[in-house]
Amino acid sequence: MLSLRLARGSHPLVLLRRLLVACASAGVGFLLLTALGHASPEQLLWCAAPLAATVHFAVAVARTDPHAKPSQGLSSAGFGPAAAPVVAAVSTAVSCLLGSALALLFFLHLRGDLSGLPFDGAAAALLGAGGPFPVVGALTLLACVPALAAAASAASLRPRRTAARPRARREADGSGAAADAPRQAAAEDPQVPADLPWGTALATTGLALGAYAGGFAGAGDGAALKLPLPGGSGDAAPAVVASWVLVAAGLILAGPGIVHLCGRLLCALRPGALRLLAGRVLQQEARRVGRPLGALCAVATGGVLCTLVWPDGDDARSLGPLTVLGAGLVVGCALATVWMAALESKRARSHTTTALLRLGASPRLLRRAALLRTTALLAVFAPLAVALGELASLPLR
Repeated sequence: MLSLRLARGSHPLVLLRRLLVACASAGVGFLLLTALGHASPEQLLWCAAPLAATVHFAVAVARTDPHAKPSQGLSSAGFGPAAAPVVAAVSTAVSCLLGSALALLFFLHLRGDLSGLPFDGAAAALLGAGGPFPVVGALTLLACVPALAAAASAASLRPRRTAARPRARREADGSGAAADAPRQAAAEDPQVPADLPWGTALATTGLALGAYAGGFAGAGDGAALKLPLPGGSGDAAPAVVASWVLVAAGLILAGPGIVHLCGRLLCALRPGALRLLAGRVLQQEARRVGRPLGALCAVATGGVLCTLVWPDGDDARSLGPLTVLGAGLVVGCALATVWMAALESKRARSHTTTALLRLGASPRLLRRAALLRTTALLAVFAPLAVALGELASLPLR
């Protein structure tokens, strides 16, 4: 009830973001129901990418919600810091449930199971009409999106305890505190991501696995298990698909480290005010925007891979509406997640921006710093996506 009251009094832009979450959930639910209608495990497996992108987008929207952080109003109503993740999880679940209900209605309508409306059964053949349709399985699949999105939102917004000691206790340590100060500062600095080597190792392992699996499949007799690729662009060995998953996971894991490294490079070699401001912002916001940028880079890598693997000439087949829907969901959710992360980053440093303006910094300088940050990120992530897409496509070329 509290989540519904907060939704009624929210800003129209907040309601628009939640509506986008509902639309993404409806698209994923429609894909899941289509795979269930065709009884196709392979099609259901490829629904994992739109599902993960939708959950990631729902978490980003929950983090930018005005009621995601503890406020004085919620505290006065008896909801402390521990209740904020619960409110965010319930709000996310309501939005996703709305999308799942719309997906079920549209699916049944286009399949021909609901009559009395225009376009009854317009996509009966595409949606597997005439075959058995398990209701319990459909409801179970539709419940996956709200459950996963709500759980991920609650986990992302849960209160975290810091291990930093109070200043009074540090000052009471005596002479040993001065010698231990550099080590404490390095340990308490939350802006230095340590997962860049792990992400690099994961992506490298994925590329090595793909190269090994591609060579092994090429030397075989063709009787090995193959997974059909979406859109009729051929098939691939399960190990090759697993290598793509490892590369994508490595990019997402290494995203904050790459953003932090971009900030360090901007601040190198006697930077001026412009480069110093842009580099410091990238270093401080690396953890907040690094994961979404890594996910967007993984999506771009997949786009490059599909472009290189897609057959040419008269043998090329049409993508099909379901493949277009799935690809549109992945790309749209990745772009929208980066947008949400940028909004959250802007709101987090609003006090710093106000202080800079009071100190005499011009708005033009801040805009140029934002443009420099965007250019630096594009200069690093775009070639990385192209290179990884080229390497990941080698087993199928």
